[in-house]
Parts: sequence; structure tokens; C-alpha cells
Amino acid sequence: MKIRLGIIGNPVSGSFSPSYFANKFTRLGYSDARYDAHLLTSIAEFESLIVSHPHLLGLNVTHPFKEAILPYLNELSPEAQQIGAVNTVLFHNSIRTGFNTDVVGIRQTFKSLGLGNSGVLVLGTGGASKAVQFVCDQQHIPFKVVSRSPMSMEFSYTDIKKELLSSYPVIVNCTPLGMTAHPGKPPIPYRYLNSSHILIDLIYQPHVTPFLYEGLNRGCRVKNGFEMLVTQAEASWNIWKSALELE
Repeated sequence: MKIRLGIIGNPVSGSFSPSYFANKFTRLGYSDARYDAHLLTSIAEFESLIVSHPHLLGLNVTHPFKEAILPYLNELSPEAQQIGAVNTVLFHNSIRTGFNTDVVGIRQTFKSLGLGNSGVLVLGTGGASKAVQFVCDQQHIPFKVVSRSPMSMEFSYTDIKKELLSSYPVIVNCTPLGMTAHPGKPPIPYRYLNSSHILIDLIYQPHVTPFLYEGLNRGCRVKNGFEMLVTQAEASWNIWKSALELE
């Protein structure tokens, strides 16, 4: 069975997905299947990528294109429409449909940590942040968004005080800070963290980011983005596989 999949982003050199899907194809016995990483310097290169890869069934979309991809698609799933960000694209019958499977991974991460209705502080405002906010809304979890350039109802990093961290003990890093290509950590007052806090980093490589390291040093529960990545990858695969089964 001929299957052509891939991921677009910048960077993509350290992406987990190509090896994950290569192993999946081997297990499933698909001898003519590929999943390639495509580095785009701009979303404007998306069209030329599609032209040069006419047999693409689907793509994953990672930072920084989860929102920028929207004008290049024909349709959006209801969740992707509400969130305003896409991490999975299906090419089927000349139609480009965008989905957001990040929400599946986020739900699983929240469930595995048993968050209940603990307040969530969402660091960042990009596509991943929007998916976290969507899940919080769905599950009636109170949350606040922190941004370097806050809009109405958002906090700046200088607004984060001890009282805010007490009211929102779950902190989710949705920024690229901590990735190899984006060294550093979100500028929050780590000195106020303690064992009552839970730190979630959507980054999966390195395994312990500087953000999570600060939490571990203060007795916090921490979780990186690996479980979320695997869960959303499987959800993406189910979308692509369903299209294959229709043919």
C-alpha cells in the first residue's frame, strides 16, 4: 500500500514523528509507506511542497505554522474551527481538511495527572495554547493565559505573583522555550513553586526541559509532552487511515 505522510514546521530536524511512523509502518507490514520531515522557512512554501509531493495523504503541522496553515485549507473539522489552529491535514479527493488532534493528547495528559478542576496557568498564546484553552473550556477548568504581549483578559509574565500561582497551581508551557532551537525557560517566579504545583511542558525533547527542571527542584509534579505527542500522533493516524479505508 502506497502511503505518503509527513510533518511541516521549523525546526523539524529533531522531530519524533518520522521514526515513530517508520516503526508503525514496519509493524503493520506497509512496505511502500513514508513519513518525511519537511522544513519550511515560511508557510508560503506550503503550496510548492504540495506540488512537488502529489501523492501526499496527510501532514502533521508543528510550530510555528499551526495557525498560519488555515488559509491554505479547504475545510476544517469543528474542533479545528473553534480552536483556530491545525496540527493535522488530510488530502483526500482534492480537498485539504484541517484537524486538531492536539486536543486528544491534552485531554489524555490532564486525565493521567488527575487534574480535576485545578486552575491552569497557560503560558503562551500560539496554536498549542489555543488547544489547551479549548480543553479547559470543555472540561470547565478555570484558566488564565500569560503572554509576552497580553491582550484583554490575559496576563503578562510580570503579573505572575505568588497569589496567582496559588490559585492556578497547574502551569502548562505552550511556548517553544526549552527546545534545542529555543533555549531557555518561561520567565515565571519559580521561587514560589512547591509540591502543590504541577508543571506540564508540551515539549518532549529534551526529556527534562529547564522549565521542568525548576519544578523538580521544588518538589512539583512534572510531565513532559511525550504522552501527548504519542496520543495525538495516533489520533492523526486514525484520520488518515479512515481515508485509506474509504478508497
